[in-house]
This record gives sequence, C-alpha cells and structure tokens, in this order.
Amino acid sequence: MGGAKTKRMPRAVREQQMLDAAVRVFGQRGYMAASMDEIAELAGVSKPLVYLYLNSKEDLFTACIRREAGALTAAVRAGVRTDLPTDRQLWDGLQAFFAHTAEHPDAWSVLHLQARTHGEPFAAEVAAMREEIVAFVTRLVVVAAREAHRDPDLPEHEVAGLAEALVGAAESLAAWANTAPGVTARQAATTLMNFAWSGLGNLMRGQVWTPSTGGTQPESGRTSPSR
Repeated sequence: MGGAKTKRMPRAVREQQMLDAAVRVFGQRGYMAASMDEIAELAGVSKPLVYLYLNSKEDLFTACIRREAGALTAAVRAGVRTDLPTDRQLWDGLQAFFAHTAEHPDAWSVLHLQARTHGEPFAAEVAAMREEIVAFVTRLVVVAAREAHRDPDLPEHEVAGLAEALVGAAESLAAWANTAPGVTARQAATTLMNFAWSGLGNLMRGQVWTPSTGGTQPESGRTSPSR
C-alpha cells in the first residue's frame, strides 16, 4: 500500500505514523487483542516493516507508552505558570491534564489501563511517568506550604502524601470523564479543585483535621502538616 510513499518518507516520520496507529489499536482493542496486522494496515505499511522498525509487539507497546507518557507530562508542565499563586498553578495543571487525556483517549487507555494490567516492564514505564507528575505536584505544594508556615526547611515528604492522593484522584476522574457524556476538561478540573483545594487551603493556613478524643465528632486544630 503506497510503496513509493514508504520509500520517500523519513524513518522518524514513518515510525511516528506506526506509533499513532499502534496507540489507536492498543487503546481500543487492548494489548492482548491488538494484532500487528491491524496496526500495519492502519499505518499503511507492511507488517515486516513494523517489525523492522520496532522489533516486536512488546517493544512497540513500550514505545507507545514512553511516547504518550512524555506527551502527557509535557502537557501538564506546559500548562503551569510558576509565577502564579499555588491554587492557580494547580488549576492550570489540572486543566492541562484533563484536556490532554480527553483529546487523546486511546493514549490515556494505554497509560491508565493497558500498561498497568499487563505486568512488567509496561507497568514500570507508567510508574516512572506517575512519579514524575507526583514529584511536580509535590514541589508545587511544598513551596506554598513553606511560605505559609514561614518554614523554608519544611521537607517535601510532609506534603508528598497529598500529591499522591491528588494525582490518584485526577487519574480516576479522567477515566470517568472520558466515558461520561458532556463532561469537559474544565468541569473535571473544577470538580477536583472543589474537592481538594479546601483541604489544601486549610493546610496552607496550618489547619488540619484530627479525630476527636471521644471518637464521635471531628475537630480542627492549628498544627503543622506533620502533626
């Protein structure tokens, strides 16, 4: 199919075309059900050429994960302006995250579902992406926490759990939003901000929830994040 085009197209461009096709097939069919024949046909190349460029189905899937993980983290970083207040940075980052996952549902399926359910090394590739995003959110929150508590030495691990929880909530919400009719990226980001920021805002002010001594009613205290 299109032999002349295959010869004239630069290898890097042709490889991206193969990855585009593979992401679509893996995302819609799943890793096990996806066939190299279908991927090759969708890419407009022969199956031997796919193997020549990307070695195996496993290597092709890994290349898809790496490309889409890099695109997602880049989109989140690009969406955040570090000169803005923390809540606005978080809001912009969430909007970028939900917009990217909505615009690339097959890629999100590969990252959020397929890669995580087919063992190593696929799960490790996604874990590396997730660690990068969690670290980014942790740094964002800890800067604000240090300013709010006037403690420049407040360690990152004091807010690391919040970053983990926030990223996990964003992942689950994106999976839901991509299947719920009419839910926009802005609506998803608003939902998570309303859910999370009141708690984060209280933390910035040194207010944390603690259980009451009687075990029946919650109480609030003005303590540091570590207490």
